[in-house]
Amino acid sequence: MTNKKETGLDVMAGNSGYEVGYLADAIRARMKRDNKRFWAGDNISEYIDTPTKDKLIDEAAEAFELVLDRLLIDRENDPNSKGTARRLAKMYFNEIMAGRYDLAPDATAFPNDSQDCYKGMLVVRSELRSMCSHRHQPVVGVAYIGIIAAEKLIGLSKYSRIAQWCARRGTLQEELCNDIAREISRATNSENVGVYIEMTHGCVENRGVMAHNSLTQTTVLKGAFLDDPGTKKEFFDNIQLQSRNGN
Repeated sequence: MTNKKETGLDVMAGNSGYEVGYLADAIRARMKRDNKRFWAGDNISEYIDTPTKDKLIDEAAEAFELVLDRLLIDRENDPNSKGTARRLAKMYFNEIMAGRYDLAPDATAFPNDSQDCYKGMLVVRSELRSMCSHRHQPVVGVAYIGIIAAEKLIGLSKYSRIAQWCARRGTLQEELCNDIAREISRATNSENVGVYIEMTHGCVENRGVMAHNSLTQTTVLKGAFLDDPGTKKEFFDNIQLQSRNGN
């Protein structure tokens, strides 16, 4: 795990040399100084702790108030708009983009090196909810994660936790597929990983072409999943079987 960086509240304490206004500006300046990329799909949890996140939510709520004002929504008298700015801020930080601000899930590993160890394929299905970076529309679907077991195994729930942690940020489906494959490989020490994702995109359904019931599929194959036709076939046969059974 990356060592904890100086957080935003540390910066506000006067240790950074930055002129402090908004906490978000101070953290942004520190990340730039550290050459830390902070795109919508990047995890920046080493700069965020709970008090820092709470303060950032306050600042984001203030910004959302300005957005609502510019949209000419009467957030003071409209009972359905009172508190909307804070709800939006909390939703972004704690839910739909939580994967940017939260540490990676703790994926406890178990040894898989006994005489009777499992060396076969494991395929796990995980529901996903993400957000398109371009228009902040919902992206919803399912991932099928396959590995050939290596010297350690992780709990079955951890596959979904890792996939959902990768998904809960602004991303593109192609990038998400790669992110999940990389993190699963890291957690399991397996070079043989396959990830298949199918999702519907709000930016396609709710605007522009408004193509309802559209579906986008992406695949990342590594190691034997890419190089061995039998392994690839077994993976997609498993996906087809799970889809047919409605699981």
